[in-house]
Amino acid sequence: MRLLTSTPPLAWTAAAWCTAALAGVAVPVLFMLVLLATSTPLALASGPIFTLGLMGVGIISAATAGHFWIGVVLALVNAACLIVLAHSLGMPALSHPASTALAMVIASGSFAARGALFAKTLSHRGWLMALFVVAGEASVLLLASVFPGALPDWFLALLPAQWASIAIQTALTGTGTAAAMSVLIALAGTAATTLLAARLWLHRWPYLLMFTAWLGLSALVYFWTAPTAPGADLAFNASAAAQAPPIVMALH
Repeated sequence: MRLLTSTPPLAWTAAAWCTAALAGVAVPVLFMLVLLATSTPLALASGPIFTLGLMGVGIISAATAGHFWIGVVLALVNAACLIVLAHSLGMPALSHPASTALAMVIASGSFAARGALFAKTLSHRGWLMALFVVAGEASVLLLASVFPGALPDWFLALLPAQWASIAIQTALTGTGTAAAMSVLIALAGTAATTLLAARLWLHRWPYLLMFTAWLGLSALVYFWTAPTAPGADLAFNASAAAQAPPIVMALH
């Protein structure tokens, strides 16, 4: 505690922005390069990668700046840059651009809302809580992606990062918004209740509403989650191979 109070706020701010860049930009780019080196189509694994970019920048930026909209805007700008990079590395054009944009906007709002709440309740130390949340959910997201079935479905249904990953992946390789309706509702619902708790943070009842809504929306995701259509995955994979640049084709 002494370290937290004796460190100048400017140093904390610089560290927070560097952490946001590392977690939301550098790590997703590194994962893209790893997928490229292992000849894995980016489109089939980009949901977790884009989610990490949105979450890392959205939560930490909002917690650092203390403003919800700063987290949203920076997260979306970062996601757009990651999509451009993914295209340059061989990912084909988005099959459902409107669904992808909708999923990313709602996800960025959900993440930034938590960052704004951390800033309101923890002041300039809010980004530390944001970093803890990002590290924890990113670890679970990575484990679930690399080892499908290793974690129980009920546990994954509790994580907003998993909701965002499902929504984005479904938009990229599935049937679009309709198939991910439950997770989109969950992300929007948690964003609304979290913003309410941040606005009325001196009262207790918004927190009760926020946690109750989180559990209820987690149940919604658990009992009503439509997976990506298998046929869409295969078609998208074939399209990715056909449109990949020479460097990607050489790896195959």
